[in-house]
Amino acid sequence: MSAPHSHAGHEHHEPGHGHDHHGHDHHHPPLSSPPAGPRARPWRRMALAGVLALFGLATACLVQVRSGEATVITRFGNPGRVLLEPGLAWRLPIPFESAVPVDLRLHTTSSGLQDVGTRDGLRIIVQAYVAWQVQGDPDNVQRFMRAVQNQPDEAARQIRTFLGSALETSASGFDLANLVNTDANQVHIADFEEHVRQQIAGPLLSTYGVRVQQVGIERLTLPAVTLNATVERMRAERETIATERTAEGKRQAAQIRSAAERDARILQADATVKAADVEAQSRVEAAQIYGKAYASAPQLYNLLRSLDTLGSIVNAGTRLVLRTDAAPFRALVDGPPQLPAPAGNQP
Repeated sequence: MSAPHSHAGHEHHEPGHGHDHHGHDHHHPPLSSPPAGPRARPWRRMALAGVLALFGLATACLVQVRSGEATVITRFGNPGRVLLEPGLAWRLPIPFESAVPVDLRLHTTSSGLQDVGTRDGLRIIVQAYVAWQVQGDPDNVQRFMRAVQNQPDEAARQIRTFLGSALETSASGFDLANLVNTDANQVHIADFEEHVRQQIAGPLLSTYGVRVQQVGIERLTLPAVTLNATVERMRAERETIATERTAEGKRQAAQIRSAAERDARILQADATVKAADVEAQSRVEAAQIYGKAYASAPQLYNLLRSLDTLGSIVNAGTRLVLRTDAAPFRALVDGPPQLPAPAGNQP
Protein backbone atom coordinates (compact mmCIF):
# COMPACT_ATOMS: atom_id res chain seq x y z
CA MET A 1 0.00 0.00 0.00
CA SER A 2 2.92 2.33 0.45
CA ALA A 3 4.23 1.89 -3.09
CA PRO A 4 1.15 3.24 -4.87
CA HIS A 5 1.14 6.13 -2.49
CA SER A 6 4.69 6.95 -3.53
CA HIS A 7 3.87 6.57 -7.17
CA ALA A 8 0.90 8.79 -6.87
CA GLY A 9 3.01 11.36 -5.31
CA HIS A 10 5.49 11.03 -8.16
CA GLU A 11 2.83 11.43 -10.71
CA HIS A 12 1.54 14.45 -8.91
CA HIS A 13 4.87 16.23 -9.12
CA GLU A 14 5.86 15.15 -12.61
CA PRO A 15 3.84 17.73 -14.58
CA GLY A 16 5.40 20.55 -12.73
CA HIS A 17 8.94 19.25 -13.00
CA GLY A 18 10.21 22.22 -14.84
CA HIS A 19 8.46 24.54 -12.51
CA ASP A 20 9.88 22.71 -9.58
CA HIS A 21 13.35 22.80 -11.06
CA HIS A 22 13.01 26.46 -11.63
CA GLY A 23 11.86 26.90 -8.09
CA HIS A 24 14.78 24.82 -6.87
CA ASP A 25 17.21 27.01 -8.75
CA HIS A 26 15.51 30.08 -7.37
CA HIS A 27 15.85 28.94 -3.73
CA HIS A 28 19.29 27.32 -4.02
CA PRO A 29 21.34 30.05 -2.31
CA PRO A 30 19.21 30.09 0.86
CA LEU A 31 19.41 26.31 1.06
CA SER A 32 23.23 26.27 0.76
CA SER A 33 23.89 28.92 3.56
CA PRO A 34 22.67 27.08 6.74
CA PRO A 35 25.52 24.53 6.92
CA ALA A 36 27.92 27.32 7.89
CA GLY A 37 25.96 28.00 11.15
CA PRO A 38 26.02 24.44 12.54
CA ARG A 39 29.77 24.19 11.84
CA ALA A 40 30.40 27.44 13.82
CA ARG A 41 28.30 26.59 16.91
CA PRO A 42 30.39 23.63 18.23
CA TRP A 43 33.49 25.84 18.45
CA ARG A 44 31.61 28.34 20.54
CA ARG A 45 30.29 25.64 22.79
CA MET A 46 33.74 24.15 23.18
CA ALA A 47 35.21 27.57 24.05
CA LEU A 48 32.49 28.17 26.63
CA ALA A 49 33.01 24.71 28.06
CA GLY A 50 36.73 25.35 28.24
CA VAL A 51 36.20 28.62 30.08
CA LEU A 52 33.83 26.93 32.50
CA ALA A 53 36.31 24.10 33.00
CA LEU A 54 39.12 26.57 33.70
CA PHE A 55 36.87 28.47 36.12
CA GLY A 56 35.93 25.25 37.89
CA LEU A 57 39.59 24.23 38.06
CA ALA A 58 40.56 27.63 39.46
CA THR A 59 37.74 27.42 41.97
CA ALA A 60 38.86 23.95 43.00
CA CYS A 61 42.40 25.25 43.48
CA LEU A 62 41.38 28.21 45.63
CA VAL A 63 41.06 27.90 49.42
CA GLN A 64 39.82 30.55 51.84
CA VAL A 65 41.56 31.05 55.18
CA ARG A 66 39.11 32.48 57.71
CA SER A 67 39.94 34.71 60.65
CA GLY A 68 40.50 32.74 63.83
CA GLU A 69 41.48 29.63 61.91
CA ALA A 70 44.54 28.04 60.37
CA THR A 71 44.24 26.00 57.19
CA VAL A 72 46.41 22.93 56.75
CA ILE A 73 47.03 21.80 53.17
CA THR A 74 47.34 18.02 53.21
CA ARG A 75 48.86 16.12 50.31
CA PHE A 76 47.42 12.62 50.04
CA GLY A 77 46.38 12.87 53.71
CA ASN A 78 49.73 14.03 55.07
CA PRO A 79 49.95 17.58 56.54
CA GLY A 80 52.01 19.87 54.38
CA ARG A 81 51.69 23.63 54.32
CA VAL A 82 50.00 25.64 57.07
CA LEU A 83 48.20 28.85 56.08
CA LEU A 84 47.75 31.37 58.91
CA GLU A 85 46.96 34.67 57.17
CA PRO A 86 43.25 35.23 56.43
CA GLY A 87 42.43 35.44 52.72
CA LEU A 88 42.64 33.29 49.57
CA ALA A 89 45.43 30.84 48.75
CA TRP A 90 46.23 28.26 46.07
CA ARG A 91 46.39 24.48 46.30
CA LEU A 92 46.24 21.55 43.97
CA PRO A 93 42.77 20.18 43.32
CA ILE A 94 41.37 17.16 45.09
CA PRO A 95 42.55 14.39 45.41
CA PHE A 96 46.07 15.75 45.24
CA GLU A 97 45.69 18.30 48.04
CA SER A 98 42.93 19.02 50.57
CA ALA A 99 42.32 21.96 52.91
CA VAL A 100 41.63 21.21 56.59
CA PRO A 101 40.61 24.15 58.87
CA VAL A 102 42.02 24.20 62.41
CA ASP A 103 40.23 26.32 65.03
CA LEU A 104 42.61 28.75 66.76
CA ARG A 105 40.00 30.35 69.01
CA LEU A 106 40.00 30.14 72.80
CA HIS A 107 38.39 27.06 74.37
CA THR A 108 37.55 26.25 78.00
CA THR A 109 37.48 22.83 79.61
CA SER A 110 36.37 21.90 83.15
CA SER A 111 37.97 19.17 85.22
CA GLY A 112 34.80 18.18 87.04
CA LEU A 113 34.82 17.54 90.79
CA GLN A 114 38.14 16.07 91.94
CA ASP A 115 38.83 14.60 95.41
CA VAL A 116 42.40 15.57 96.29
CA GLY A 117 44.51 15.61 99.45
CA THR A 118 46.31 18.56 101.04
CA ARG A 119 49.75 18.64 102.60
CA ASP A 120 48.36 18.31 106.13
CA GLY A 121 46.50 15.10 105.27
CA LEU A 122 42.98 16.48 104.75
CA ARG A 123 40.74 15.88 101.75
CA ILE A 124 39.08 18.60 99.65
CA ILE A 125 36.80 18.53 96.61
CA VAL A 126 37.95 20.95 93.94
CA GLN A 127 36.80 21.78 90.41
CA ALA A 128 39.01 23.78 88.05
CA TYR A 129 38.80 25.08 84.49
CA VAL A 130 41.49 25.65 81.90
CA ALA A 131 41.37 28.12 79.01
CA TRP A 132 43.40 26.84 76.05
CA GLN A 133 43.92 27.36 72.34
CA VAL A 134 46.02 25.87 69.59
CA GLN A 135 49.30 27.75 69.29
CA GLY A 136 49.19 29.77 66.07
CA ASP A 137 52.37 28.62 64.37
CA PRO A 138 52.90 25.91 61.73
CA ASP A 139 54.72 23.39 63.95
CA ASN A 140 52.13 23.42 66.73
CA VAL A 141 49.19 23.37 64.32
CA GLN A 142 50.60 20.25 62.67
CA ARG A 143 51.35 18.78 66.13
CA PHE A 144 47.71 19.32 67.12
CA MET A 145 46.49 17.59 63.97
CA ARG A 146 48.74 14.58 64.47
CA ALA A 147 47.95 14.26 68.22
CA VAL A 148 44.15 14.48 68.20
CA GLN A 149 43.30 14.35 64.47
CA ASN A 150 42.06 17.97 64.64
CA GLN A 151 39.28 17.05 67.09
CA PRO A 152 38.76 19.68 69.85
CA ASP A 153 36.60 17.29 71.90
CA GLU A 154 39.38 14.73 72.02
CA ALA A 155 41.84 17.48 72.95
CA ALA A 156 39.51 18.58 75.79
CA ARG A 157 39.35 14.99 77.07
CA GLN A 158 43.13 14.73 77.12
CA ILE A 159 43.40 18.12 78.84
CA ARG A 160 40.98 17.00 81.57
CA THR A 161 43.26 14.03 82.28
CA PHE A 162 46.29 16.31 82.65
CA LEU A 163 44.30 18.77 84.78
CA GLY A 164 43.11 16.08 87.22
CA SER A 165 46.67 14.85 87.80
CA ALA A 166 47.95 18.41 88.23
CA LEU A 167 45.27 19.19 90.83
CA GLU A 168 46.27 16.16 92.90
CA THR A 169 49.98 17.02 92.67
CA SER A 170 49.53 20.72 93.40
CA ALA A 171 47.15 20.21 96.35
CA SER A 172 49.75 18.07 98.10
CA GLY A 173 51.99 21.15 98.33
CA PHE A 174 49.45 23.33 100.17
CA ASP A 175 47.93 23.14 103.64
CA LEU A 176 44.17 23.38 103.98
CA ALA A 177 44.59 26.69 105.82
CA ASN A 178 46.19 28.11 102.64
CA LEU A 179 43.08 27.25 100.61
CA VAL A 180 40.22 27.72 103.12
CA ASN A 181 40.62 30.39 105.77
CA THR A 182 38.67 33.27 107.29
CA ASP A 183 41.83 35.37 107.16
CA ALA A 184 42.26 36.64 103.60
CA ASN A 185 46.01 37.08 104.14
CA GLN A 186 46.38 33.32 104.70
CA VAL A 187 44.59 32.27 101.48
CA HIS A 188 46.85 31.45 98.50
CA ILE A 189 44.36 30.37 95.81
CA ALA A 190 46.21 32.36 93.13
CA ASP A 191 49.45 30.51 93.93
CA PHE A 192 47.58 27.21 93.75
CA GLU A 193 46.14 28.08 90.31
CA GLU A 194 49.54 29.15 89.00
CA HIS A 195 51.11 25.93 90.27
CA VAL A 196 48.48 23.89 88.41
CA ARG A 197 49.02 25.93 85.23
CA GLN A 198 52.76 25.32 85.33
CA GLN A 199 52.17 21.59 85.78
CA ILE A 200 50.17 21.25 82.55
CA ALA A 201 51.46 24.07 80.31
CA GLY A 202 54.68 22.37 79.22
CA PRO A 203 53.32 18.88 78.40
CA LEU A 204 50.27 20.22 76.55
CA LEU A 205 52.38 22.51 74.37
CA SER A 206 55.02 19.93 73.54
CA THR A 207 52.60 17.04 72.95
CA TYR A 208 49.45 18.65 71.56
CA GLY A 209 50.56 22.10 70.40
CA VAL A 210 48.10 23.64 72.86
CA ARG A 211 48.93 26.80 74.82
CA VAL A 212 47.35 27.15 78.27
CA GLN A 213 46.07 30.69 78.76
CA GLN A 214 44.58 30.44 82.25
CA VAL A 215 43.73 28.00 85.03
CA GLY A 216 41.09 28.91 87.62
CA ILE A 217 39.30 27.31 90.55
CA GLU A 218 35.55 27.06 89.91
CA ARG A 219 34.54 25.32 93.13
CA LEU A 220 36.20 24.22 96.36
CA THR A 221 34.23 22.32 99.00
CA LEU A 222 35.05 20.24 102.06
CA PRO A 223 33.91 16.68 102.83
CA ALA A 224 32.20 16.08 106.19
CA VAL A 225 35.37 14.83 107.91
CA THR A 226 37.45 17.69 106.58
CA LEU A 227 34.72 20.18 107.46
CA ASN A 228 34.67 19.01 111.09
CA ALA A 229 38.45 19.18 111.27
CA THR A 230 38.38 22.65 109.74
CA VAL A 231 35.80 23.86 112.26
CA GLU A 232 37.90 22.48 115.13
CA ARG A 233 40.99 24.13 113.71
CA MET A 234 39.20 27.46 113.35
CA ARG A 235 37.86 27.14 116.90
CA ALA A 236 41.37 26.44 118.20
CA GLU A 237 42.71 29.41 116.24
CA ARG A 238 39.99 31.65 117.67
CA GLU A 239 40.73 30.42 121.19
CA THR A 240 44.43 31.05 120.66
CA ILE A 241 43.73 34.56 119.39
CA ALA A 242 41.38 35.20 122.32
CA THR A 243 44.00 33.94 124.78
CA GLU A 244 46.67 36.12 123.21
CA ARG A 245 44.43 39.18 123.30
CA THR A 246 43.41 38.46 126.92
CA ALA A 247 47.04 38.14 127.92
CA GLU A 248 47.85 41.34 126.08
CA GLY A 249 44.98 43.11 127.84
CA LYS A 250 46.12 41.85 131.22
CA ARG A 251 49.66 42.95 130.48
CA GLN A 252 48.51 46.42 129.48
CA ALA A 253 46.21 46.58 132.54
CA ALA A 254 49.12 45.60 134.80
CA GLN A 255 51.26 48.30 133.20
CA ILE A 256 48.51 50.89 133.72
CA ARG A 257 47.93 49.73 137.29
CA SER A 258 51.65 49.81 138.04
CA ALA A 259 51.98 53.29 136.59
CA ALA A 260 48.96 54.47 138.58
CA GLU A 261 50.32 53.00 141.80
CA ARG A 262 53.70 54.58 141.11
CA ASP A 263 52.09 57.95 140.49
CA ALA A 264 49.95 57.51 143.62
CA ARG A 265 53.00 56.72 145.72
CA ILE A 266 54.79 59.73 144.31
CA LEU A 267 51.79 61.96 145.05
CA GLN A 268 51.39 60.44 148.51
CA ALA A 269 55.05 60.97 149.28
CA ASP A 270 54.84 64.55 148.09
CA ALA A 271 51.70 65.07 150.18
CA THR A 272 53.36 63.47 153.20
CA VAL A 273 56.35 65.74 152.85
CA LYS A 274 54.12 68.75 152.48
CA ALA A 275 51.97 67.61 155.43
CA ALA A 276 55.07 67.12 157.54
CA ASP A 277 56.25 70.57 156.61
CA VAL A 278 52.86 72.05 157.47
CA GLU A 279 52.69 70.08 160.70
CA ALA A 280 56.18 71.14 161.67
CA GLN A 281 55.35 74.72 160.87
CA SER A 282 52.11 74.47 162.85
CA ARG A 283 53.96 72.99 165.77
CA VAL A 284 56.45 75.80 165.65
CA GLU A 285 53.62 78.30 165.55
CA ALA A 286 51.75 76.44 168.29
CA ALA A 287 54.85 76.37 170.45
CA GLN A 288 55.24 80.06 169.92
CA ILE A 289 51.57 80.61 170.85
CA TYR A 290 51.89 78.36 173.83
CA GLY A 291 55.03 80.14 174.88
CA LYS A 292 53.32 83.47 174.69
CA ALA A 293 50.26 82.11 176.53
CA TYR A 294 52.43 80.61 179.26
CA ALA A 295 54.33 83.81 179.65
CA SER A 296 51.13 85.77 180.05
CA ALA A 297 48.99 83.24 182.01
CA PRO A 298 50.70 80.08 183.27
CA GLN A 299 47.57 78.63 184.82
CA LEU A 300 45.55 79.13 181.62
CA TYR A 301 48.34 77.50 179.71
CA ASN A 302 48.22 74.45 181.97
CA LEU A 303 44.44 74.27 181.57
CA LEU A 304 44.61 74.44 177.75
CA ARG A 305 47.34 71.82 177.58
CA SER A 306 45.29 69.53 179.79
CA LEU A 307 42.29 69.97 177.50
CA ASP A 308 44.44 69.33 174.44
CA THR A 309 45.72 66.14 176.00
CA LEU A 310 42.18 65.01 176.78
CA GLY A 311 41.12 65.80 173.19
CA SER A 312 43.90 63.67 171.75
CA ILE A 313 43.30 60.60 173.91
CA VAL A 314 39.57 60.68 174.49
CA ASN A 315 36.97 60.25 171.72
CA ALA A 316 33.32 59.18 171.40
CA GLY A 317 34.11 55.51 172.02
CA THR A 318 36.58 55.89 174.84
CA ARG A 319 35.70 54.54 178.29
CA LEU A 320 38.13 55.55 181.08
CA VAL A 321 38.01 55.02 184.80
CA LEU A 322 40.48 57.41 186.41
CA ARG A 323 40.83 59.38 189.49
CA THR A 324 39.38 62.80 189.16
CA ASP A 325 41.96 64.35 191.38
CA ALA A 326 44.74 63.36 189.02
CA ALA A 327 45.95 65.49 186.18
CA PRO A 328 44.59 66.31 183.75
CA PHE A 329 41.09 65.47 185.05
CA ARG A 330 41.58 67.46 188.19
CA ALA A 331 40.74 70.59 186.22
CA LEU A 332 37.25 69.24 185.66
CA VAL A 333 36.70 68.95 189.44
CA ASP A 334 38.52 71.96 190.82
CA GLY A 335 37.61 74.30 188.01
CA PRO A 336 39.77 77.16 186.91
CA PRO A 337 42.27 78.32 189.51
CA GLN A 338 41.65 81.60 191.14
CA LEU A 339 43.75 84.23 189.52
CA PRO A 340 45.50 86.65 191.95
CA ALA A 341 44.14 90.12 191.97
CA PRO A 342 46.33 92.81 190.43
CA ALA A 343 48.60 94.62 192.79
CA GLY A 344 46.98 97.92 191.98
CA ASN A 345 43.56 96.83 193.41
CA GLN A 346 44.81 95.92 196.96
CA PRO A 347 43.75 98.22 199.82
